[in-house]
Amino acid sequence: MVDPIPVHLAVEDELSETVLRAILDQSGRVYSVGTCFRRRGSGYLRKRIGGFNSAAKHTPFVLLTDLDDAECAPKLVEEWLTRGKHHNLIFRVAIREVEAWVLAHRSAFASFLGISQEKVPETPDELANPKMELIGLAGRSRRTALRKAIVPRPGSKKGPDYNATLSAFIESDWNMNEAAKRSPSLRRACEAIASFEPILTENGAINDRK
Repeated sequence: MVDPIPVHLAVEDELSETVLRAILDQSGRVYSVGTCFRRRGSGYLRKRIGGFNSAAKHTPFVLLTDLDDAECAPKLVEEWLTRGKHHNLIFRVAIREVEAWVLAHRSAFASFLGISQEKVPETPDELANPKMELIGLAGRSRRTALRKAIVPRPGSKKGPDYNATLSAFIESDWNMNEAAKRSPSLRRACEAIASFEPILTENGAINDRK
């Protein structure tokens, strides 16, 4: 029996956590998730990144953030971790938002909304604003409950049950392998998680190697 790999998570929001947990579950590896550090937005993650990087010496961390308006993922990682990344920190960036990864499983998402698959973008990583694209698609759904949950009311940025509704879709219908075919940033994240080998000593502690 394979021993599970212990990991802590660090994410921006509920949807990012659900997607990341789905990737871990579908990776073909056995992960044991401890604490999930989650606040609103990337500011919290950037502020705490040094602590996560240091803590990875003892228990591996998987951090997921959105690229948003940053130039590219490698530059974002370099700016956040000016002193280098510990081997046991998996740092992945959704381009440009985790919603692109949600959209990437086109057939499942179209079926979820009850719309034609042709309306779902073929290359979600190329979208300037995946969240707005997703909301726009939800607005076309004939399923009233979904529209009310996802589409924002006046003065809001997203619907009242946005994260929970999309998280339910991820947990029930989303497949990372299918989605990774249309999202290069997701594919790289899946590969990193599937091939991850933490550095362990004989007594189970993490070696302090960078």
